[in-house]
Amino acid sequence: MQLLKRVVGWIVIVIGVGILGLGLSIPIDALIGRGRVEALTNTTIPGPAGPIRAFVVEPTTPGPHPAVIMIHEWWGLRPDIIEKATALAADGYLVVAPDTFRGASTTWIPRAIYQVSTTPPEQVQADLDAVFSWLIARADVIADRIAIIGFCYGGRTSLLYTLHNPAVAATGIFYGMAPVEPSALRQIRGPVLGIFGGADASIPLSEVEQLERNLRAAGVSTRFVIFPDQPHAFVGGIDSINAGGAAGDAWQVLRAFLAEALKGQIPAGQKWPVEMRATHATTLAGWLHHRFVCGW
Repeated sequence: MQLLKRVVGWIVIVIGVGILGLGLSIPIDALIGRGRVEALTNTTIPGPAGPIRAFVVEPTTPGPHPAVIMIHEWWGLRPDIIEKATALAADGYLVVAPDTFRGASTTWIPRAIYQVSTTPPEQVQADLDAVFSWLIARADVIADRIAIIGFCYGGRTSLLYTLHNPAVAATGIFYGMAPVEPSALRQIRGPVLGIFGGADASIPLSEVEQLERNLRAAGVSTRFVIFPDQPHAFVGGIDSINAGGAAGDAWQVLRAFLAEALKGQIPAGQKWPVEMRATHATTLAGWLHHRFVCGW
């Protein structure tokens, strides 16, 4: 019995030290990563609580242009978002990738969870309102052709912002999910694209299918494409996109969607991928991601 008490005591100590270490790792990572967002951004936009940092890239062709707001993952603004924004601008869009965490960016999962869970959704909406207003005021932007797209946390944020601001012309959701009342979807005016991985351990396909049904029932023009055997966040930086495969195909779907929604163009020879369903198991990491990013 005495030995059992000692073992339990040591287990409790080890768990306590681990929890303490994880807690301390968050401010340490913030200190190490200071200046990451500043190094990636080239523009400041007036916001409700001070300047909002953003990366903005303009097309080389004469304007005015449609515009795209691109929202980062739960990590915060990182180089892969800058790469994708730059690639998309080559298609003739003015692209702005704002920092919705107000200076925070990381590669450490505990801090990513902390960023998402401590950033009020109302604050994000207010900052995006400022970005949207800034775009409308630009002479080189077509005010009624502004789309919002996002990845992971950014996909969820894009859907929620479109519900908040029905003036959004089109919405692209890459493996993002949010609890939404079906009746609220009726206020969405523009088309919605959803791209998901069939092997995503953090978003049950039953939820994806339900959101798709709810959007269609609300009269929203909807295109959901599920890539079988692909995990969460399968569209990485521009290198993964250029390598082809599922990431490259998903990017081409996005390009076709935006061309049709914002320019009224259907690219010659464009074929929508066949939608396929696949079952998957939920892992602990997937559950944590879904719990803190998708508000499950």
